[in-house]
Amino acid sequence: MANINLSEISALLKEKIKNYHQVITTDSVGKVIEVGDSIALVTGLDKVMLNELLEFPNNVYGIAQSLEEDYVGVTLLGESSLIKEGDIVNATGRILEIPVGEEFIGRIVNPLAEPIDGNGLINFEKYLPIERKAAGVMARSSVNTPLETGIKVIDALVPIGRGQRELIIGDRQTGKTSIAIDSIINQKNKNVICIYVAIGQKESTVRSVYETLKLHDAMKHTIIVNASASSPAPMQYLAPYSGVTLAEYFMEKGMDVLIVYDDLSKHAVSYRELSLLLHRPPGREAYPGDVFYLHSRLLERAVKLNKENGGGSITALPIIETQAGDISAYIPTNVISITDGQIFLQSDYFYKGIRPAINAGLSVSRVGGSAQTKAIKKVSGTLRLDLASYRELESFTQFGSDLDEDTKRRLDRGARTIEVLKQGLHETISMEEEFIILYALTRGFLDEVPLSKIKETEKNLQMGLKTNSLGKELADQIRTTKDIINEDKIASYINDIIKRLS
Repeated sequence: MANINLSEISALLKEKIKNYHQVITTDSVGKVIEVGDSIALVTGLDKVMLNELLEFPNNVYGIAQSLEEDYVGVTLLGESSLIKEGDIVNATGRILEIPVGEEFIGRIVNPLAEPIDGNGLINFEKYLPIERKAAGVMARSSVNTPLETGIKVIDALVPIGRGQRELIIGDRQTGKTSIAIDSIINQKNKNVICIYVAIGQKESTVRSVYETLKLHDAMKHTIIVNASASSPAPMQYLAPYSGVTLAEYFMEKGMDVLIVYDDLSKHAVSYRELSLLLHRPPGREAYPGDVFYLHSRLLERAVKLNKENGGGSITALPIIETQAGDISAYIPTNVISITDGQIFLQSDYFYKGIRPAINAGLSVSRVGGSAQTKAIKKVSGTLRLDLASYRELESFTQFGSDLDEDTKRRLDRGARTIEVLKQGLHETISMEEEFIILYALTRGFLDEVPLSKIKETEKNLQMGLKTNSLGKELADQIRTTKDIINEDKIASYINDIIKRLS
């Protein structure tokens, strides 16, 4: 038997002990105690954060949304049928993030920013959390640059500025989505990125929106975030936050973004569904107590940044559906109080053929003239009064009483104003075309034109700005100066067009 050198063994053991480093890892894990309807209740996750991403078996993820004393309420981002009671849940320590980048433009994605248009993967630049704090007061700038919609009645009466939040509100099938889509189409070649967020819409509706934007060459500056009616409630809840996160990526690069939420009524309903399943106490109309915060923290992220912060902006057009024109209902009043004005669409006008069916009396922009060019501001000043006067006098004419000359004149001007402000679907026009038509109306050039020939005159005034030598000169002046330079030339141009038609 060989001699055992105890000193060598002792030295070797000491060396091993000296170089030993124990790595202790701790995992925060919990167990599913209840699951169903896109909701899981998990126990054992004592240190989980609100909105933390949790990992379930079968590659299903969820978000911690309700932190109770005995359990955590989790909204599932996958099939709840893949989860069963007793399954182990791992906390990731990360708040839900989505990928963002330039290559999202022109694509259709789900609320997790995964492509669903069948055009392959999207190369992204980085991840951003979907819940972010809105820019503070000192990072903001006043709203002073117009976001031209190409819709005469909006640009003249309820102007929208870059960085504003303007609510589109009205009953079902009154043209709310059409106004939003027309606004997106009109941003072509204006360096504005557009994001259309579909919440709880039919797949066929979203497809129709996509085809319309593609037809008008607007998908080149647009991203569609789709959480359709067939999507689970958590996906519909996440959709607008994902949309505004994509918008913030472009805004922080100094760009202007227009985002449409279609619509926030369905978003509130999906949140109510989640809250009731999470056993939160219901409030008015069964909505949870924090339903106001649901939309305020979303819409506050629409902002115009100052130059020190890049000068980018997010303009939000949230859409709310009313029942029988009731704008005093719970969700409509909540969103009205958060936004900077509203465009109210009335079903009566829609059925009379007045489209867009905007009620100028109930519509308002709290930014107002600050978001208008000087030219449009100068010609739209009397429009609201003309319309209000016409609506008031129109009710008296039903009694068949004799009318004096002044009343007849105001009724006549009102009827022409209504006719001029009518606009076909997806027929957006440029700022200089809007100006020349409104100038002709408000300065009385159309007073002698028969009502049946107003639209023909309007088309010729528009065409002349592209073909007539004087028209081209005026269009260039208005486009560059955004002001009225020579009223004599404008009057000469309008009179010449009207004489040719008479």
